Amino acid sequence: MNILLIGSGGREHAIALKLKESPSLGKLFIAPGNGGTALLGENVPIKAENIEGLADFALSASIDLVIAGPEVPLCLGLEDLIKEKAKRQNKKIAFFGPSKACARLEASKDFSKEMMSLLSIPTARYSSFTDFEKAMAYIEGLDHPFVIKADGLAAGKGVILPSSKEEGITELKNIMVKKQFGSSGDKVVIEERLEGEEVSILAFSDGEKIAVMPPSQDHKRLKDNDEGPNTGGMGAYAPAPICSYETAQKYAELTILPIIKEMKKRGTPYIGVLYAGLMLTKEGKGFAPKVLEYNCRFGDPETQVLMQLFDGDLALTMKSCAEGRLETAMPKWKEGYAATVVLASEGYPLSSSKPVELSAPELESSSEVSVIHAGTALQDGKIFTAGGRVLCISSNDKSLQRAMDKIYAKIKNINFPGVQYRKDIAKRGLEHLK
Repeated sequence: MNILLIGSGGREHAIALKLKESPSLGKLFIAPGNGGTALLGENVPIKAENIEGLADFALSASIDLVIAGPEVPLCLGLEDLIKEKAKRQNKKIAFFGPSKACARLEASKDFSKEMMSLLSIPTARYSSFTDFEKAMAYIEGLDHPFVIKADGLAAGKGVILPSSKEEGITELKNIMVKKQFGSSGDKVVIEERLEGEEVSILAFSDGEKIAVMPPSQDHKRLKDNDEGPNTGGMGAYAPAPICSYETAQKYAELTILPIIKEMKKRGTPYIGVLYAGLMLTKEGKGFAPKVLEYNCRFGDPETQVLMQLFDGDLALTMKSCAEGRLETAMPKWKEGYAATVVLASEGYPLSSSKPVELSAPELESSSEVSVIHAGTALQDGKIFTAGGRVLCISSNDKSLQRAMDKIYAKIKNINFPGVQYRKDIAKRGLEHLK
């Protein structure tokens, strides 16, 4: 089958690598892609937010399956648009990703909270505001730590964890008055700050049934020991020892399956991946999971580790989801662990840096370690950094410690100006395994 994969980050390169292993793959197009995806298929110069251009290309290039990587085209309604145009031309294109109605789970934090409340899904106490003065007064009256979230999309940077009320009000002003995140900050959600360990539970969905992936743990903060600003993610590993696969399935039944059932009930079945970011709060003698957020797609960098553990035909699994028959291509998972460490450019996440050429040895993957491209670009046959998160160094092994050792050994041979990375990825997981 001919596949159009949308996106340009590490998530999309990781998906493309796995798709290339699929016996059912015909041509692979990536829009717009990056320096790594250019070596696996044909990069198409259409940005992910240009949904009209993407839909027209899918129809003209005889695409059989469209896979949406990032959230923006989904929240803009790409799935709806492609299906509408295909119907007009009497064509059929399978689409792996939710409709605009379902993508609201990520497009609006307030809508997501309303859904959790409706379905009795455990989450933090919260209030939503469109008025700055009322939001500020609410913060001043709080007697517990809190989190501020921009309601709309903010590239993974719209969650603020203030250390004081004063800092919170300053950040609130940046979001609602100074428009740090544009219109995404016209409404904010202020919720209690939960304590515990985070775990990411992702599941394939065909609109009715789900297949749960191994639980993973992301590292959002820029610096070691979870310090510094929030980022799109500086590394991840799976499975997270704090949450067994059996426990992950139970958590999915509590936090993901109710959403799938509700969307089907509303006549807008949820197709694709639903991601639940959970906080494992300590209550009683065990952990009580509470939902921090939903994402309407694969996580980044969780995808980089999950794709290393995926054991099957990814193209067929995704197409089966799109066609409502997940049971015909259920995913299988390898034993052991996988991990990835993100190498970011200087200034990330606050600013971008000038392009720097990467040398061939830095980009070479091996049977032991994979170099996944995130923020790279191919120019005149050479690979350059393109700002943000540049590379994801990944490995899998029966031992999590050996996987991490191989990753950090590889990183020692990579050096571009201003490179930033964390040296404590999977530290918590390793401590749980002792």
